[in-house]
Amino acid sequence: METESQKYWHLRNHKLFWVLTNRQVKELCVVMRYKTAEKGDMIYFSEGANNRIYILKKGFIKIAEIDDDGNENITDVIRKGDIFGELFFENEDTEGRNEVAIAISNKVEICSFTLEDFQLLLKQYPDVGLSFHKIIGWKFKKLKRRYSDLIFKSVKDRIRIFLEEWGRAEGEEKGDNWEIENYLKQEDIAKLVCSTRQTTTSLLKELEKEGCIEYSRKKIIVHKRIVDNI
Repeated sequence: METESQKYWHLRNHKLFWVLTNRQVKELCVVMRYKTAEKGDMIYFSEGANNRIYILKKGFIKIAEIDDDGNENITDVIRKGDIFGELFFENEDTEGRNEVAIAISNKVEICSFTLEDFQLLLKQYPDVGLSFHKIIGWKFKKLKRRYSDLIFKSVKDRIRIFLEEWGRAEGEEKGDNWEIENYLKQEDIAKLVCSTRQTTTSLLKELEKEGCIEYSRKKIIVHKRIVDNI
């Protein structure tokens, strides 16, 4: 069971709530829900995202859309500190969308608020609202860049960019390399760069031969020069 002290520090350490006083953060703990999950557990499915805002405290989660044939299209990987769920407060925009969030690391910890409580929070504390809108703006920029890469970059370059960003975000820096815990299957990487598993596997081997990466099921070593000359 999560203690009030643990709930407090989960929120106190998140950049969204830095502008709040200690008393204000303690008040938020009353309406915040804490949840743990194991690898493979479903965090939400479809409309479950429409009434809560989630903050990932530990672990990794994949967000995917499921088409009418049951095929999974991964749209994002959620990392520590990321905010996800119904971020735009417009339920009609998600009508008919089958979105799923699934834990992909062994231990996941999440804080969440109901949509109503979060909207009240933004109204009550304008500085938190400003920080939240900055985060949403960053997500739009990331999405725009991803679509631009789909149009103008080759699959190999998209893989190189993805690995470089992954290394910067989560890798342990060791000299000229980043060492990353490999929690994604090659099929997952393929979906994130909009390619096939066969093509992705072939290109990962090619990058390994070129000395850009060292790949195994448990870890990936990414050399910092991987995006040179793109």
